[in-house]
Amino acid sequence: MTDRPLPLVLGIDPGSSRTGVGIVARDGTRYRLVHQEVIRVEGEMADRLVRIRARLAELLAEHRPDVAAMEDVFYGHSVPSVVKLAQARGVALVTLAEAGLTIASYPPALVKRAVTGSGRADKPQVTRMVTAILGLAAPPQADAADALAVALCHAMHPEGA
Repeated sequence: MTDRPLPLVLGIDPGSSRTGVGIVARDGTRYRLVHQEVIRVEGEMADRLVRIRARLAELLAEHRPDVAAMEDVFYGHSVPSVVKLAQARGVALVTLAEAGLTIASYPPALVKRAVTGSGRADKPQVTRMVTAILGLAAPPQADAADALAVALCHAMHPEGA
């Protein structure tokens, strides 16, 4: 038997006002919740990005994940929304890269398929399956559930980045 800690996967669901964070550990074919939260920020965009970066850096130092994963940017929203999302995603990418993490990126349909079996699953279905896979007593908040889904997707398919 080994004392080696389980590999930790950090999933991030970036947003300009709410960034979901989820960390899971894989133990064979089982998955365990390590941490989940929603980073909430308000104010001017530059200040929001600074606070997102600071909290992500704190979480990286505290939990020391082995790898990170995010969804690819979804372009179905308005241009201003996509720009804000891209800014938050960029801050997350820089923070993760500076920490030396490998960063995997997955299309939203692949994340949904990994946790629900369907690439067309809706958010409530994703949340229900994340809750079931991790054996949670209560469902996580939507942004945290999305981040946990991305982390689980990578934990289930680490070669598919």
